Amino acid sequence: MMSVKCFSAVLVALGLAGSGALAQSPPQRIVSLNPCLDTTLVALADRTQIAALSHYARDPYSSSIAEIAATLPITYETAEEIIALSPDLLVVSGHSSPATRNALRRVGIRSEFFAVPNTVDGSIAQVRKMAALVGHEDRGEELVARIEAAFAAAQPRAGAAPISALLLQPNGFTVGERTLSEDIMRRVGFINIASRYGIGAAGNVPLERLIADPPALLLAGEPDPAMPGWAERVLRHPALRRAGTQVPRAPFPQRLMYCGGPVMIDAVRALVAARQQVETKP
Repeated sequence: MMSVKCFSAVLVALGLAGSGALAQSPPQRIVSLNPCLDTTLVALADRTQIAALSHYARDPYSSSIAEIAATLPITYETAEEIIALSPDLLVVSGHSSPATRNALRRVGIRSEFFAVPNTVDGSIAQVRKMAALVGHEDRGEELVARIEAAFAAAQPRAGAAPISALLLQPNGFTVGERTLSEDIMRRVGFINIASRYGIGAAGNVPLERLIADPPALLLAGEPDPAMPGWAERVLRHPALRRAGTQVPRAPFPQRLMYCGGPVMIDAVRALVAARQQVETKP
């Protein structure tokens, strides 16, 4: 592990020490340490501005930009590799490695923190923040307009009752109250019933409770063949398949479940298709 003195020496050698490099605007070498920030950064920044994304960005099951990320550098969040990239801006979240964030802060690399948004409005505000940081406010407004248009087009018909639904990902994981996913579902005509199974913000739904008290629609993630078999036991369980004859299932990929920004557009489209599946059921 490098000492802080070693970090400082590397910074001097790379020309990062001093306020001039840190104050560069707009930044030209941006490193993202969060998969959700990856998606927004790719949507708003010039390709030449992106020095690296998080390694999660290349996972096709958890990232909506895996194909693009395969053509861009990535990091595994070590301070050494990030310093070697000579970044003039880091974009980080609460899920980014605290040890790495602290080490890079001590050596003076500029970072901007993004909290995890739990509403659509909060996510839109972050789109505008990222756009301002990268110097492309116009692209930010264009993306916001596309997000708002997606929600406007997805409004359920007047007087339609909300549809009870549950997001079910591998290992029975789901998200519940006061989350971005819940807000997106509500705006598109669903009620997230995770709390009915004792779930707060997030947790695992017991299979027995799900079968005994099913929702009107199960929004099921795609099993990841790279994951161990036990992690898929809920989605593949015979009892759940039998219940599927009575409880409709609609695909909702894991990559649409956690992130906001441009990902919300695809999430809304997937939810509209799921809602139509229920509405047209005889």
